[in-house]
Amino acid sequence: MKAMILAAGLGKRMRPLTDHCPKPLLPVAGKPLIVHHLERLAEAGIHDVVINVSYRAEQIVTALGDGSEHGVSIAWSRETHPLETGGGIRQALPLLGEAPFLLVNGDVWSDFDPATLPSLGNDDLAHLLLVDNPAHHPTGDFRLDAAGRVHARGEPRLTFAGLSLIDPALVADQTPGEFPLAPLLREAMNAGRVGGTHHRGRWVDVGTPERLAELERELRQG
Repeated sequence: MKAMILAAGLGKRMRPLTDHCPKPLLPVAGKPLIVHHLERLAEAGIHDVVINVSYRAEQIVTALGDGSEHGVSIAWSRETHPLETGGGIRQALPLLGEAPFLLVNGDVWSDFDPATLPSLGNDDLAHLLLVDNPAHHPTGDFRLDAAGRVHARGEPRLTFAGLSLIDPALVADQTPGEFPLAPLLREAMNAGRVGGTHHRGRWVDVGTPERLAELERELRQG
């Protein structure tokens, strides 16, 4: 299985840290945030990784190269301007192929083992990892029912962890260009084609300098 790491964003919420350094290269516990992802993927046996880049792309490409230093092989999907999540995936499809792939938001950190994510169900287009709602997002995103199906509406709600298994068919019919992934996921949920797993381990949305510092403290303390 291949993986795609989303790393093309501008990192606006991370300013001023990202004024001169792209968010994926911000250091956490002695190494860039994105390297934590690469090492966890390699440990899980996922070695073919696609990374989309746009903002300060050359800094990221120069830092990671072909990925061999971290036990993976990286294919780069370059965007002249950020295409949002859906558009970024759509552009990278020639690199990803036709099989389901692991999608990783570059600005999260988790102890979740990607190798334990179940395969897609018969007609499913996605399988989402969900976590308990953090303090900064108390209302959550989606409902996970007892049968492991994800719904756009209903209570109680959990937060999307930024880790998912995606069938390329979810975006393949979209016109290339800039578009978000969330509306397509909601359409698939309404059609009963999205499963989910509730992860009760460690997870951090590294979206602000404060949460980056919080993760730094947590990892340093072990």
